[in-house]
Amino acid sequence: MIEKNLVPKVIVKELDKYIVSQDEAKKNVAVSLRNRYRRKLIKDEIMRREITPKNIILMGSTGVGKTEIARRLAKITNSPFIKVEATKYTEVGYVGKDVESIIKDLVAITIRKLRKEKIDSLKDKYLDFAVEEVAKKLDKLAMINDDSKQKLIKEVKEGLHDDKEVEINKSSRKGNTDGTVVEVIGNKPDGDMGPIIESIMSNFDGKKSKKVIVTVKDAIEIIINEEIEKNINMDEINLEAVKSAEEDGIIFIDEIDKIAASGNIGRSEVSRQGVQRDILPIVEGTTVMTKYGPVKTDHILFIAAGAFSESNFSDLMPELQGRFPIVTEMQDLNEEDFIKILTNIDYNLIDQYKEMLLIDNVELNVTKGAIEKISEYAIYLNENTENIGARRLSTILEFLLKDIMFEAPYEDKEKVTIDKKYVDKIFRGKFKEENLDKYIL
Repeated sequence: MIEKNLVPKVIVKELDKYIVSQDEAKKNVAVSLRNRYRRKLIKDEIMRREITPKNIILMGSTGVGKTEIARRLAKITNSPFIKVEATKYTEVGYVGKDVESIIKDLVAITIRKLRKEKIDSLKDKYLDFAVEEVAKKLDKLAMINDDSKQKLIKEVKEGLHDDKEVEINKSSRKGNTDGTVVEVIGNKPDGDMGPIIESIMSNFDGKKSKKVIVTVKDAIEIIINEEIEKNINMDEINLEAVKSAEEDGIIFIDEIDKIAASGNIGRSEVSRQGVQRDILPIVEGTTVMTKYGPVKTDHILFIAAGAFSESNFSDLMPELQGRFPIVTEMQDLNEEDFIKILTNIDYNLIDQYKEMLLIDNVELNVTKGAIEKISEYAIYLNENTENIGARRLSTILEFLLKDIMFEAPYEDKEKVTIDKKYVDKIFRGKFKEENLDKYIL
């Protein structure tokens, strides 16, 4: 749920850490998110129910930051998030995924998210219990006669006895370490569900246990997991997940322009309109039945995106257009934007490569001139091959650092400087030999 102090200006400031330019798009998504918080605080229940999210369409070329805006938005607010591609879905009655599976997938993702959060919180809760249990075993095993048991417990917690071995009772339950049953999804062509059912039922063989000798570190983990398994309430998590998906879910529909009908109505256009008709009620607000109960889509925020290079926003069904009242055109990135992407944003590509090469004793330095030249080549390639936006920077850097990464590791620290001359040398020497199109991500 969005926090009280997460106001639009703060949301935009957070997005600025990862996305350059696109100020209008950032402002629009920030306002939409804040409106969710405002709606929840309205005391009039009928009024609160009537206020629906202002869904957003992001229009722009590949690699300008459409997906990144939606993904970062969900992370900033810790909201359930799913990205889907409109072209992967088919009209009801045809072979393929139907659009209602989007909601089912969102709920499943939300359950996994909440379960992980619950498990993490329970790990902290049962850590002291597990440490004390292992300390008792260690004390008995080593026959330590120490009046101060707290000292031994403290040492175990600090990891001073991690490599010592103890004997514990371990459940023979087959399944996840977090104690949850693995769901088997799929249809066997021969219709034989016996092995699947047997696999599922084997997870319930939890009453048997056996004595095992493990390290202290592993023993603590085993005891924590078994305590979690006994105390986690999946029914409660499932109910909470449905509510969270309904109230806080964000669905990012990419390539929505690909299901827009063009001028000539043929079979493919009819199919695209069918997918639009199926998406419409989900976006308008309906109830989707899932294995965890009914899910209302009225207050899920939908962010759709597309290049709209071969179609227009007006080619979508009028009813669907009406459900996306905020239409934002995103700008193509220029050379200055590329320089900012390589230097200003948090965890940028150059910093990533520096950290990776440091593992192999390579101290990488990329000069300002080199960064400018990389950005220049990125613009050139986007204009003369295919425009893939900021993704081109990954192409360039991977090509540029290929030999350096191949030669590593080194026994002693090796300093490597990438300057403007080096960039020119690599590209002039290999530009004709290498087809950079194959590096398109």
